[in-house]
Amino acid sequence: MDVLAIIPARGGSKSIPRKNIRLFANYPLIAYSISAGLSAESITRVIVSTDDKEIADISLKYGAEIPFLRPAELAQDDTPDLPVFQHALEWLENHEQYTPDIVVQLRPTSPLRRTQHIDSAMLRLLEHPEADAVRTVCIPFQNPFKMWRIDSNGFMQTIM
Repeated sequence: MDVLAIIPARGGSKSIPRKNIRLFANYPLIAYSISAGLSAESITRVIVSTDDKEIADISLKYGAEIPFLRPAELAQDDTPDLPVFQHALEWLENHEQYTPDIVVQLRPTSPLRRTQHIDSAMLRLLEHPEADAVRTVCIPFQNPFKMWRIDSNGFMQTIM
């Protein structure tokens, strides 16, 4: 079974500029997702979909493949995940005649995800052939009514 991990990492983050390559415990944030994907027994290939040369270079250094640079129109603030994945899959099919059996999304902003989380999710998916997808979730440690965010003007706002 061929399982492709796609790590979507655009260069134009507005909330935290260059967040995907910012250092977190001495490593670029994206390195954790690359490492988890490469170490997972269930993943056979790891690519990064990015529009950014620096992200591409760092991703290559940590072992991911960069088969293409994502078009700018698929790297906007409001670009949903689906067109990014469709582009990657179409590019791989058209240029490499490669079509994976399963696609796994590894967000670069989840550095605490472990290899066993990936393998466990894959096992869960394979145990349920009627399922099209599996998604990890966790119970929040705090009530959402007590959570805050910083808005576009730099002011704190409640989440709810």
